[in-house]
Parts: sequence; C-alpha cells; structure tokens
Amino acid sequence: MGKDGRFLDFYCYLCRRFPHDEGKRNPYERRNEMKKKHILTILALTAVLALPVAAQTGEQPVNTPEVSVADTTAAASTAMTDSLAVGSPEELIGEDDVAALTAMAAENPSLHQQLKAKFVEGSAGFMSLVAIALVLGLALCIERIIYLTLSEINAKRLLADIDKKVEAGDVEGAKSLCRDTRGPVASICYQGLMHIDETMDTVERSIVSYGSVQSAKLERGCSWITLFIAMAPSLGFLGTVIGMVMSFDQIQEAGDISPTIVAAGMKVALITTIFGIIVALILQVFYNYILSKIEHLTAQMEESAITLLDTIMKHKLRNHA
Repeated sequence: MGKDGRFLDFYCYLCRRFPHDEGKRNPYERRNEMKKKHILTILALTAVLALPVAAQTGEQPVNTPEVSVADTTAAASTAMTDSLAVGSPEELIGEDDVAALTAMAAENPSLHQQLKAKFVEGSAGFMSLVAIALVLGLALCIERIIYLTLSEINAKRLLADIDKKVEAGDVEGAKSLCRDTRGPVASICYQGLMHIDETMDTVERSIVSYGSVQSAKLERGCSWITLFIAMAPSLGFLGTVIGMVMSFDQIQEAGDISPTIVAAGMKVALITTIFGIIVALILQVFYNYILSKIEHLTAQMEESAITLLDTIMKHKLRNHA
C-alpha cells in the first residue's frame, strides 16, 4: 500500500475515532479531543512529508517496522497528557502574579501571625510567664466546665421517681436509684434517705451538712482561676515597668534623648501589658461562665432538698396513720 493509501486509512481512523458530535460534549472534553486531533494530524503530516524528502536526497529506503494505529494513538495520548500536565505556579499564572500574591500575603498577615510577631517582640521572660498563666488558667477552667456539666441532671424527674418509690414503700429502691445517678443532687437525696427513719430535724441537718460539702466540691479550683486572672495583668505591668527602666538605661548610655531609643523600650513595655490584659479578659469570661453553672447547680440542690423533705414527711405521716 502506498503512502497515499496509508494516509487515507489513517484519516478514516481519525474520523471514526473522533466523530463530529461536539455539540453533545462539554467544553472541556471538546478542548481535549481537539488537542488530540491536532497532535495526530501533525504526526500524520510529518510522516507524509518525510517520505518525499527521503526520495529526493537519494537515500536508500530503510526497512522500518510498520507503525500500527494503536501505537500512533498511544504516542499521541502521551503527548497530550504531557501538554495537559500541571506545571509549577510560575508556569500556570506567571512569575509576576506569584510575586504579587507573596507580597500581598506579607502585607496582610493573619491574626495568628500578628500575635506571634508581637509575642516575639515582647520581653521573652515576662511574655513566657503570661503565656504560662494563660495555659494553666485555661486548663483549670476546662476541668471545672467538664465537671459541672457532668454534674447536671434532670432533678425533677429524679425526685419524681424517688417519690413514687417511697410512696410504694420501696425505700431501698429509692436509695439504689440515687446511688446509680451522678451529681450532687442525687448525693443529697441519698443522704436524706439514709436517715429516713430518724426525726425530721436529723434528716434536715444531714441534708444541709452534706449540701455544704457538695457546694465546696463545685467551687474547688475557682480560687486558682482568680489567682491567674489577677496575676496575668500584674505580670504585664511588671514588664512595662522593667521596660521603662531599660529605656532610661539606654538613654543614659547614649547620653541623648533619642525618639528611637525611647520608642523601642516603650514598645516592649506596652506589649507585655497588652498580652497580660488579654489573658485576664479570656480567663474572666470562662470564670463567669463557671460561676453561672455553680449558681444553677446550687439552686437545683436547694430546690431538690425541699422536695425531698416533703416526700419524707409524707412517708412518715403515712406510717403513723
């Protein structure tokens, strides 16, 4: 088969391989197939044009193996894949655009980067103490929040179940229910039921005494939180004073009041104060939230104690009747 016949067969293969149904394809598929057609056409034209040049130069024909259509298609597909490969950012959007984006990121740093830069600019000793106060204070706050959250229960439903069991004469079942329920409310109810056979004064004293114990457990660790709240700004103020002293020392060594020397020392001094106040504000928010949960649990304990005393009183009246 001559060269014209091979070229005609290859062109027919292209027509069968890539039919003219571009209207049914999305733009991305049409673009990829157009690239395939261009690459395969260029390869075919190169092969056709290379034969006359070899004949004109008088070269002897070389026995080359027949190149199948599948091999040609595989080579074209490889070339297309290489052309569509994702390059570096400079190749995709240009070096100038990459430089502009880098400069924009440097001019507009994030809040985290700004805080880290200011932390480094401050005095390392006092800034580390402020950071330690923040970490320890947050650890105590998180521990208290978890403990108080686990202590909250549906007190009304618990007392309703206790009242049903006591009314039915199942005091041991009511005690078991209180033992299996977490929280200070269940503990107070259990203490009241332990003295159900004694006088009402004894029951009331036991409930009040154990309620005080539970309140102390709820407030455990809060004094340390208040300590860190007061310590953080104090450390910041101490850093400010020391920074001002350092500024005056630098002025004394220079022998002149230079704005640059004064500004450098004052900047370090004020940064420590800013971070100390920020730490105190963060811990104060958590501390107020903890106090609100403690007040809620305390009110729940008092209400449950009154309801339990009424339940025990009814039980005693039924037994005496």
